[in-house]
Amino acid sequence: MDRVASLFGCKVFNDETMQEKLSNDTYKILKKTIEEGEALDITIANAVAHAMKEWALENGCTHYTHWFQPMTSLTAEKHDAFIEPAGDKVVIRLSGKDLVQAEPDASSFPSGGLRATNEARGYTVWDPTSYAFIKDNTLCIPAIFCSYNGEVLDKKAPLLKSIEAISDQAVRLLKLLGKESAGATTSVGAEQEYFIISEEMYKNRPDLIYTGRTLFGAPTPKGQEMDDHYFAPIKGPIMKYMQDLDETLWELGITAKTRHNEVAPAQHELAPVYASTNTACDQNQIMMEMMKKVAKKHGLVCLLHEKPFEGINGSGKHNNWSITTKEGENLLSPGNDPKQNMQFLLVLAAVVKAVDEHQDLLRISVASAGNDHRLGANEAPPAIISIFLGDDLKGVVDAIISDNDYKSEGKTKFNLGATVLPDLTKDTTDRNRTSPFAFTGNKFEFRMVGSQDSVACSNMMLNTIVADAFCEFADILEKDNSDEAIKKLIKDTFTKHQRIIFNGDGYSDEWVVEAEKRELLNLKTCAEAIPYYKREENISLFEKHKVLTKEEVESRTEVLLEDYSNVISIEAKACLDMAKASILPSCVSYVKEVAETLAVKKDVCPAADSTVEEDTVMRVSSLNASLYKAIATLEEGLKKAENIEDVQERAMSFRKDVFENMEEVRKYADELETIVDRDFWPYPTYGEILFSVK
Repeated sequence: MDRVASLFGCKVFNDETMQEKLSNDTYKILKKTIEEGEALDITIANAVAHAMKEWALENGCTHYTHWFQPMTSLTAEKHDAFIEPAGDKVVIRLSGKDLVQAEPDASSFPSGGLRATNEARGYTVWDPTSYAFIKDNTLCIPAIFCSYNGEVLDKKAPLLKSIEAISDQAVRLLKLLGKESAGATTSVGAEQEYFIISEEMYKNRPDLIYTGRTLFGAPTPKGQEMDDHYFAPIKGPIMKYMQDLDETLWELGITAKTRHNEVAPAQHELAPVYASTNTACDQNQIMMEMMKKVAKKHGLVCLLHEKPFEGINGSGKHNNWSITTKEGENLLSPGNDPKQNMQFLLVLAAVVKAVDEHQDLLRISVASAGNDHRLGANEAPPAIISIFLGDDLKGVVDAIISDNDYKSEGKTKFNLGATVLPDLTKDTTDRNRTSPFAFTGNKFEFRMVGSQDSVACSNMMLNTIVADAFCEFADILEKDNSDEAIKKLIKDTFTKHQRIIFNGDGYSDEWVVEAEKRELLNLKTCAEAIPYYKREENISLFEKHKVLTKEEVESRTEVLLEDYSNVISIEAKACLDMAKASILPSCVSYVKEVAETLAVKKDVCPAADSTVEEDTVMRVSSLNASLYKAIATLEEGLKKAENIEDVQERAMSFRKDVFENMEEVRKYADELETIVDRDFWPYPTYGEILFSVK
C-alpha cells in the first residue's frame, strides 16, 4: 500500500505540489484567491504558470489545454504546445495570460441560440479552485467556458455560482441561529454504474457503436433472475481492468474506493469517496473518460448508457449530497436527538421545502433520452419526485406537525444468534432504493441521475433551490429569530410541504395514484419535463441568486430539447439501417431457405409431415410483413419530426412519432430473432454479448 500512497495524486498539481513548486508568498496569495475569491495579479499568475509548466515538463508533457465542460455530457479540450518561436529556435513557455484565459471556437458547441454560426469567438477562463492535472502527456487546466459577450456556455460556471449562493445564504441563516461561519460548501459522492462487454461483440453491433444502446435484442434465457451476479466474485479479466482503472484514477487524485458486480450480467459499480462538489463533478467527468479508455487497453468496452440492454437493469449514478460549514460542521447531521436539534430541523425543513417547490427542476436536472428508459422501470426511482426520511425522522416530522412528543429509539443493537458474531448496530434509518431523494443519515442520496450524465447540473439545481429556501428562512427570521419563531417556521414548513415525504415503495402502481392525489408532478419523459425549465418562477429563481440569466435559462432549455431530438433521430436512423439492410433481408433469406426445403420435401416425400416448415414459412413471412410496415411507419414519423421547426413541438414529435414507432420495429424484429436460424441472424445476441467476458 506504500506504492498506492506514493502513486496517489502524482499527476495532479495539488496543494502539496503547489507548496513544493511555488514560493511561500505566491502560494499564500494563490490560496487566498482559491478560498476567498480575490483577483489574481498577473505577476502571481505568471509565477503559477511557470511552476505549473515546469512540473508538467518534469512529467513528460509537451502541451497544455484549457479543459472545460460545454453543454454536453462530455468535456472539451484544445491542445497547445508549450513552444513559442524565438528566431530560428523555440522557447518553452506558459505565461500567466495563457494560464488564465484561452480562446476556443464558441460557435460549434451547443448554445441554444446564444451564439450564431458567424459569431465564433469564445473564452475559457481558468478555475483556480479545481486542480490542474496531467492526461495523455498534456497539462489540463480546468476552466469555465463563455461566449464573446460573457454568456455562460458550460456546466461548470453555473455550478460555481450555485456553490457561492448556498454558501452566502447558509452564512445568513447560521448567523440568525447564533453561529458565525466563514461559509459553507456542498460535497458529493457520485457512485458510477456501468457495463463491460468484449470489444469483439461491440464491433459487431452498429446500434451500440452509434447510440450506446442496443436497439434490438430478444431476452436471453438467463438474465438477472438468480441474483447471482450481484456482489459475486469478480471475473479475472474484469478484475485486471478494475485494478488498472483504480491505479489510473489514483494517479489523477480520484479516491476510487469501492468496486463490485452489480445486479445485471456484465454490470458493475465504482464509487469514489465524496469530495467538494466542484471537484467531484470534475473527477466524475475524468472518471467516465478513463473507464472507457482503460477498457480499450484490455480488449473491452465500457458502456455508460442508462439502458444498453432491454429487460435487465440499466445504470444510474447515485449523487450523495451534503452541506458542511467551512469550520467542518455537517448541517445535515441529526445528532443524537434530532427533535431537539433545532439547527438540523431548520436545514431539513429547508431541503424539504426546496424539493417540493422545485420538483420540476430536479426532474429536468436528470432529463435525457437515455434516462427516460430507466426512470420508473422498477430498477430506478420513478419520474415522480419525493423524499424518503426513514421511520425515525419521519416520526420526528409527524410529531412536530401534530405537536406531539416523539421518543427516538436511537441506534439499537441486536444479536445475530451466534456466539462468535458481535452484536450488530442498527441504524435509525433504512435505505430506500425506490426513492428519488433519500436521507441516509447525514446526507441525501439523489438516485435519479443518469449514468452517462454530468452531475454538474443536478448539483447546480440542488444548491440553488436549497439556497433559495435558506434565503427565505433568513428573510423571515431577520424579523424575529427567537426560539419560538424558529420552531413555528419549522412546523409551518413541514406542514405545508409534507406531501413530498414518502417512505413507501416508489416502484408501486399505488404510489403513482397516491402521488396524483398529492398533486405531485409526474413528468414521465424529458420531452414533457424540459419546457418547465423556462417557467417564469424558475427564471426568477436563477436570476435572484445570479446563477443563470433569463437568456441562459432559455438557451439551456433549447439545448436540452435539441439534444433529445438529435439522440432519437440518430437512434431511428440506426434502427432503420439495421432493420432494412440486415435484419429484414436475413429473415427473407431464411424464409427462402425453409420454403425451398419444404418444396424439396414435398417433391421427394409428399406424405411426410411438413407442419414445421409450413408454419415457419407462414409465421416468419407474416412477421416480415409486419416488420416491413413498421419500418415504413417509422420512416414517415422520422420525416414528419425532422420537418418541424419549433424545438418543443419537434421534441414531442420525436417522442410520439419516432420513438414509439421504433419500439414497434423492435417488437417484430425481436420476435423474429427467436425463430430465425442463428446462422442467418446478422448480429450477436444478448446472451453472446452479456456473457462475452469469461
